[in-house]
Amino acid sequence: MQLTPGTVLSRAELALQFGLSQTPIRDALMKLGEEGLVDIFPQHATVVCAVDIAMARQAHFLRRSIELEIVHDLASSPHEALVARLRSSIANQTALAESGDYSAFVEADQAFHRQMYEAANIPDLWTMVRRHSGHLDRLRALHVPIPGKAHAVLRDHVAIVAAIAAGDPVAAQAALRAHLSNTLAHLEDIRARFPHYLKD
Repeated sequence: MQLTPGTVLSRAELALQFGLSQTPIRDALMKLGEEGLVDIFPQHATVVCAVDIAMARQAHFLRRSIELEIVHDLASSPHEALVARLRSSIANQTALAESGDYSAFVEADQAFHRQMYEAANIPDLWTMVRRHSGHLDRLRALHVPIPGKAHAVLRDHVAIVAAIAAGDPVAAQAALRAHLSNTLAHLEDIRARFPHYLKD
């Protein structure tokens, strides 16, 4: 979100900024184009896209579908070591939220979820989900700094881990469903604050 929608990207400037030739810059921009994060107009310009709500909804559907099964499986046979790791992750997230370091908080949030994919022995699906999550991530980046959001995330994480620790798959799924729906449930609030960042 450092580059607002509509920002024109220059290959030459990016190459200079990152100390690279233009070939890897071109390849990176092509990948961003494939993910719908930039619009590429050949021989003209590459422009940062607005946050695509439809693509964010699809990424949310994919992630929710996978993670509902993950937390169900983890709660069906809970392991103390995993619960301890997840609680340690929540402690780290709490410290970041209290410091106001929202960028690091979002990274710690993602690490929390990645741990569950790894515990379920499907780490490659995390990679797949991340590849489709650009617009959802950007939407969350607009949402997290809104007062109360970070602490709501923490409460949800605590509830998910408590259900896993208790061996309660139904409660784990309910907590996860509530957790993942939070950003899209506040879409109109986000739109009111950042009207030029979103497109339907």
